Amino acid sequence: MMLPDGYSDVPAGKIAAVVTHLQMTARPSLLAERAGPWTLRRVADPDVDWFRDLFYRVGHHWLWFSRLRMSDDELRAAIHAPLVEIHALSYDGRDEGLLELDFRTARECELAFFGVTARLIGSGAGRWLMNRALEAAWSRPVDRLWLHTCTFDHPKALAFYERTGFIAFRRQIEIADDPRLDGFIPRSAAGHVPIIE
Repeated sequence: MMLPDGYSDVPAGKIAAVVTHLQMTARPSLLAERAGPWTLRRVADPDVDWFRDLFYRVGHHWLWFSRLRMSDDELRAAIHAPLVEIHALSYDGRDEGLLELDFRTARECELAFFGVTARLIGSGAGRWLMNRALEAAWSRPVDRLWLHTCTFDHPKALAFYERTGFIAFRRQIEIADDPRLDGFIPRSAAGHVPIIE
């Protein structure tokens, strides 16, 4: 459906974000990274409660809600799917970063989820994690690595991805129920997105 030029109303109780899809079609050079006391581990059989906790801690500031609304069975199927890799960045004995790579489409990798908790934003952990993501994705026979970000994300996220070598190729509007109104995320989260009831 084509949206008309001008303003379009978003119903009360809903949120609307501009989503930008980005891709790269060749392995890039890695950007300089800051050494830090973090490590990365692949989580071969992630527990749904562990995943939800990390997903929430990384994403609730940015209104990540998709995996929070899934039933245990739906989430288990998503994170245990063949050709889906879940990785955790650990710092000071706690998982503080999430990386999910989806290789289910032949010759492609989707960087499905990527981020660090508020505790590590600005520390250099994000660049370090992105370099590990690029190494893991391009270690497979892929012709394309892609992701999407949106206007709810960290204000520097889009520029971060573009500096990494991703190029925008598509833009969409996503409209969804506000997850702060149905209890999945606290009402105090994402202060940059007002609640309209």
